[in-house]
Formats: sequence, structure tokens, C-alpha cells
Amino acid sequence: MTRILFLCIHNSARSQMAEAYLKKFGGENFFAESAGLEAGKLNPLAVEVMKEDGIDISNNRTNDVFEFFKEGRLYNYVVTVCDEGNAAKCPVFPSAQKNQLEF
Repeated sequence: MTRILFLCIHNSARSQMAEAYLKKFGGENFFAESAGLEAGKLNPLAVEVMKEDGIDISNNRTNDVFEFFKEGRLYNYVVTVCDEGNAAKCPVFPSAQKNQLEF
């Protein structure tokens, strides 16, 4: 199983959406989580857009990436969905084959 972490600044929209889409379309071959540099508040517009696609993220909580790091979570890939400057602030997960894929 390929473990993927999606990161953004507050884990309020883009990373939440990416996690939800991978969970929906990736099947049992992928394990997806998302987090932010600092946990924020779930963006109601992201909730609304995902609902239009039949995906309910309204009960998702926002996560702090540094908590995941301290817990020693392991990922094959860490995908940042924020700008380059903020992506540089993310911790390095030693297990990641590629620490950063930017979109």
C-alpha cells in the first residue's frame, strides 16, 4: 500500500480535497492523510465544492503536520499543495521516496 500525505498551510481546503479524492478514487492501493503547517479551520467553500462531487468532508478535522512527524508516521510520498516558500517549512519525513511534489 502506498502511503501519501498531502500538505498545505492550514489543512483547510486543498490538502483536505486531495486526501478525499485519493480516498475515493485510489482504492485499497493507497492510504491518504492530510495536514497543515498549522491546523486551521475547515473551509466551508471546500466542503461545499466536495459535496457537489458527492464527497462529504464536513466532519473532517484539520491536522498539524508536526504532530504527525512527532508520532513518527511514515509516508511513501509527501505532496505539498502550497507555494514554494511555505513548502520549504515542512518537515522531512525520512521514509518518503520523494519528499516534495509541487503542483
